[in-house]
Amino acid sequence: MSAAGETGTSSTPPRANASAHGTNKIESTPNSRGASVVSENIGVLGARVKKVRPWIQRDIEQVKECKADDMLQALLQRASSAPETKQPELLQKCLKAVLPVCNGQASTVLVKSSEVETALNEYIRPGVENKFYGPFIRATNIALACLEEIKVDGMRTPVPAVDMICQQNDMPMHQNHQTAKSIRKPDLVILPLNSACAPFQEEKGGKKGKQRDDEKDDEKRKKKRKAHMDANATAKPKNLPWKDILACIEFKRKTPGKTKGINPPPPSYTVTDYVPTKPEYLPVDHLKVEDPVPGPSKTLATQPASDTAPAVLSSGLTAARPSKGGSSSKRKATDVLESAPKKSKMNLDDTDVDTDADLDVTVQTGLYAAEMFASNLAVNHLLNIIVIDDVLWIWYYDRQGIIQCSGINFIQDLPRFMVLLFALQRFDFHDWGRNKDVIPVQVEGKQCHEFKIKDVELGEVDLLLHTSHDERVTHYGLQGRATNVVPVTSEALTKKYGNFQDGMVAKIFWGEASRTSEPEILDKVKGIAKVHPTVQGHIPKLLWHHAFTNPTSVIREALGVSEPTKGSRVLYILVFSKLHLITELDGRELFDVWYQCILCHLTLWKEGVYHRDVSPGNLMWYWKDGKRIGVLNDYDLSSLADDPGPRGNERTGTVPFMALDLLTEEGQRGEVKHLYRHDLESFMWCFAWISLRYKEGVLLPRGLRPFDEWANLDAVACGEKKFVFQARRKVPARLHKDQLIWEFVVDCFDVLDTHAFNRRKQLLRSTKRADKLTNYEESETDMDGFLQSFRDTESWAAFSKPIRESSQ
Repeated sequence: MSAAGETGTSSTPPRANASAHGTNKIESTPNSRGASVVSENIGVLGARVKKVRPWIQRDIEQVKECKADDMLQALLQRASSAPETKQPELLQKCLKAVLPVCNGQASTVLVKSSEVETALNEYIRPGVENKFYGPFIRATNIALACLEEIKVDGMRTPVPAVDMICQQNDMPMHQNHQTAKSIRKPDLVILPLNSACAPFQEEKGGKKGKQRDDEKDDEKRKKKRKAHMDANATAKPKNLPWKDILACIEFKRKTPGKTKGINPPPPSYTVTDYVPTKPEYLPVDHLKVEDPVPGPSKTLATQPASDTAPAVLSSGLTAARPSKGGSSSKRKATDVLESAPKKSKMNLDDTDVDTDADLDVTVQTGLYAAEMFASNLAVNHLLNIIVIDDVLWIWYYDRQGIIQCSGINFIQDLPRFMVLLFALQRFDFHDWGRNKDVIPVQVEGKQCHEFKIKDVELGEVDLLLHTSHDERVTHYGLQGRATNVVPVTSEALTKKYGNFQDGMVAKIFWGEASRTSEPEILDKVKGIAKVHPTVQGHIPKLLWHHAFTNPTSVIREALGVSEPTKGSRVLYILVFSKLHLITELDGRELFDVWYQCILCHLTLWKEGVYHRDVSPGNLMWYWKDGKRIGVLNDYDLSSLADDPGPRGNERTGTVPFMALDLLTEEGQRGEVKHLYRHDLESFMWCFAWISLRYKEGVLLPRGLRPFDEWANLDAVACGEKKFVFQARRKVPARLHKDQLIWEFVVDCFDVLDTHAFNRRKQLLRSTKRADKLTNYEESETDMDGFLQSFRDTESWAAFSKPIRESSQ
């Protein structure tokens, strides 16, 4: 771990959930330790791509391991004619079947498998890293052409609609993430043949679009494939889209320019037992002692603040509103968030520039996986391959975590490499991880996704997900909920509910299977709303939901991974009416909506629904009868009083807004019980954040707004910074502070400071008396009293004076 920053805190994000010290009971779910907590909205302040990368590194540190033969067996099973039926003999059958290709005894009209050995002999010659791309590509594509002719009982035939091919890249690939742009440069990629050919056809002025009927003819397809192999597979394409990439292959050489340790292919191959490589698994422990953050900004956020999407729906999507002019609350689209080009020229004046050049290969490949996840909607899983000298490792990614298989020496153990290609060649897009129920479609020249499913009540529900819409909120990362929020239209839902003024949105995310689901919690919340006016109308309107039945634990059980069901996730789609974000408001309008959310939250807590993630992004509003109605939103991290206790890996809380007690080391270990007062304290941090960083709904420029660093610190370091602010109330000198707002902020933190001081005194007295410390339990009287201590301030009384609402 690198040196401490100015505050004396760790300079890296906190690592995998640590068990509590001693025998202390876990009282609350510890914060999760991965990219999911910083990238629910990549455009938020502090969540630039280079800021997210160290959190992806944390996800990689938690990688699980499995044996290569178990991985190959699982991939073959997936590509078999009966993937739901266990066929333990598949691996041995396929190892025998591919031997003719390995031994140069197979050929087609266009290629001979003996050319595989020629390419491998070229691969082991001395040279720099990029000199090995060509031989590897040729060996792979020749093998694929020959393997296409191999028939194995129980296995599917190759999938012409995919027709995978290995393609050199080594060129910058761009992708937009809301207001940010990433640039990455994978060495090689696997993608469909048509996608590989497209960039070269464009360069020659060829037509782009659907295949002609004659291209579907098998013979012409093979000739097209051979022509691409000969002319362009080892050339560098321009502007490959991430959405077409099926897998990335990243190369490293232990000793560039030397062949020591790389033996030539043997005279012949037979089926043998697996021989462990050295190392058998790519190590990740060394990542824990490396400083992942370049430059002076050392510490990173556990969760960023919500500074984008000026108007947000039930799950964070913006509703249209007129521009107020001046600076935008969104960063300019030209803010390039780069972490890709290896040895490429970069603009040194671009403060967002990051580079992959010196990253560990496991982190590089993880970043590619993050791009692949972000480029398609509701992706189930991904595969990437890391090659170091003559050994390759398969890395499997899904929202539960990462699995790497033991290494395969693709020169000495060529049959296992051939079996890998044989299985992948028989993958359809669903096997590659694309969601078969979410279909890409073009609507008025825009990329959309269509989802249709039978529904008991409605017959069939049709969702048209507008994934090219500017208001789509995407996720950038590896594991976790991976929430996407997308504008949606639906004939079935419109028929049932009518038209909504601001439309509808779909929230698509991977929820932990062990948690009470958000629809279940909202169902309880809806029941509470029927008898409590403080809740009625102040909760999101859930229109429809669907849970998929493909838990991420299944592959782990098949691979024999330890604790396969811990943190298992399932995919949900929830449809809501659209709402506005509270950051649009200021002054009394802000206070009014904010206080409505507080009252809703208090009632729900008393009724046994614990929100536990109060942040600006979850405080919403809508118009009704000329009045703004506050909405407490987002219940997928909430818990119920009758739940058995904290569980799973998901964090509960957004760091810049969490109570100071929860931002201690004990709080991060889950030893501090999450109480009502912690959430009410979060409301105070939210008000300070919004009122001091925004003016008339627009985010102030850097240098004029406080708290930027809070979004770039780990939990404990952020807690220390917030503690100093609570005591000193120091903000940038140039910040123009509305007098009433500033007095209100000061009063609120005076109250927090006083209560914290009293609790510390009580703790000291208990320590002196050697009393046995127990977790503090709150009564409803305690809750009401804590809120009343804020209400009793003069500035609260001033803010509470009735305001005249403007017309909608």
